[in-house]
Amino acid sequence: MWAVALRTLRDPEEAADALQEAFISAFRAAASFRAESQVTTWLHRIVVNACLDRMRRRQTRPTVPLPEAGPGEPVAPRDAMAERETRLVVQAALNELPEEQRAPIVLVDVEGYSVAETAQLLGIAEGTVKSRCARGRAKLAKVLGHLRNQSADANVPMNDVQVQQGRQLEER
Repeated sequence: MWAVALRTLRDPEEAADALQEAFISAFRAAASFRAESQVTTWLHRIVVNACLDRMRRRQTRPTVPLPEAGPGEPVAPRDAMAERETRLVVQAALNELPEEQRAPIVLVDVEGYSVAETAQLLGIAEGTVKSRCARGRAKLAKVLGHLRNQSADANVPMNDVQVQQGRQLEER
């Protein structure tokens, strides 16, 4: 059995683990052995299956060792000042909303409460929370639209059709 596991996995540690799993599996399934083949054939099949399972698991989750000491820097550099400015702009936009829209938006979108929890906290119906959030988000989208797609290539000028569609939406 050891030779089969070692030839299949080509790693003594993996082979030992697979063999142990195979024998545990054989022990648990001993009552279901039908004696249609020899016991050694049955055990070989269990060992091969255990080895194949280990190989599949290893392929689906390859591991790469992490370096002991890294550069100590975040992967993506952050601009703390720009984040603070954005936070202040968003806070000012939230302050412009009526209280009935601001409270649900803060609870749902900022604090992460569910619609049901927000409805319970504010003592209003869930549908009311949803509609107030939708209206408030629409207002915030207009005020904070300049924060979207701040990269240079994302600021593509709108064509005449898009401008007309935007005007129609505003009129509604």
